[in-house]
Amino acid sequence: MVALVDDDRNILTTVSIALQAEGFATRLYYDGAAALKALLENPPDLAVCDIKMPRMDGLELLQRLREKSQLPIIFLTSKDAEADEALGLAMGADDYIAKPFSQRLLIARIRAILRRSELVKADSADPAEARADGQPLPEPIRRGRLQMDPARHTVTWDGAPVSLTVTEFLILEALALRPGVVKTRNQLMDAAYHDDVFVDDRTIDSHIKRLRRKFRAADTEFAAIETLYGAGYSFTDS
Repeated sequence: MVALVDDDRNILTTVSIALQAEGFATRLYYDGAAALKALLENPPDLAVCDIKMPRMDGLELLQRLREKSQLPIIFLTSKDAEADEALGLAMGADDYIAKPFSQRLLIARIRAILRRSELVKADSADPAEARADGQPLPEPIRRGRLQMDPARHTVTWDGAPVSLTVTEFLILEALALRPGVVKTRNQLMDAAYHDDVFVDDRTIDSHIKRLRRKFRAADTEFAAIETLYGAGYSFTDS
């Protein structure tokens, strides 16, 4: 189920028809305030939201959702400035697509995020069920003060929980699996998206900024994610 939130009814109808043709069920909302209650009470698998909307804009909707939910969110908006994209991702959006947009690209991004969400749900299943399926549970990752449990999608720093989106988790996992090794932005894109969906360097940089901000909320001196300018990022567990 994909929820679509936009005050432009023509866009809602067009996107809904395209998604239904690809096998998705859709629910439509025409403003953020109406969507907020529904998304919390009856969450879809993913929501695609505009930013400019009456009553409650997309940024406020995202902020309110993130207080209680890690529902995957894609912004689909005419606010296409770099600062707008960075702000949307910094607040917890999983992706950001500017209007005018390609329906094919939007559908590919939706599929990519839903696949990652399904992997997380599968890894979070009851351990006995996972063993019955013949698939070993992924081992927890311990790197100094960082602990990650891919099977439960949980992260702690010095024992304090850190809430991450699916994309953030996969980027951090890619870095933590090989501490000290510099991962290029392309390598982090591959780790987080697992397919040919294109995201630019700014998107990865924004995700890294979000990760740092979330960890610094738990530890103001957090500096485990290092930047090698012109090359990429690495994780240090020292």
